[in-house]
Amino acid sequence: MQYWLMKSEPSEFSIDDLKRVKVEPWDGVRNYQARNMMRDDMKKGDLAFLYHSNCDEIGIVGVMTIAREAYPDHTAFDPDDNHYDPKSDPDNPRWFMVDVRYKRKLKRVITLNELKQHRALADMTLLRKGNRLSVMSVTRKQWDYILELE
Repeated sequence: MQYWLMKSEPSEFSIDDLKRVKVEPWDGVRNYQARNMMRDDMKKGDLAFLYHSNCDEIGIVGVMTIAREAYPDHTAFDPDDNHYDPKSDPDNPRWFMVDVRYKRKLKRVITLNELKQHRALADMTLLRKGNRLSVMSVTRKQWDYILELE
């Protein structure tokens, strides 16, 4: 079992959207490091925090499970999609996605500012200066600690 944090702007896709649809493809990732984690490391059944960014209350809002392992991101092949990549070839795809399943909404938002206050989370990738990854790993120790904050 591995643990993850996946960022989304709530105006694009929120925890409430995931709760409504239950399972959703996590498409549109266009960073090679994030893609590699999704493609090579994420496994069905892994757990992930859903983190809302670029909003009034930035932070961890829910828990989801990886419902389907990596497969080609079809949005890269669609010229009408915002995530289109003309260099991505369906016969040799550059971009991948996973499906995520709603597990639960947290009792409250655990904000980025709050996370920064905890020494136990000092090594968390999310809290490193300059980190802009939309997908990142979380250790079991960090995962359990964050859930205790709820």
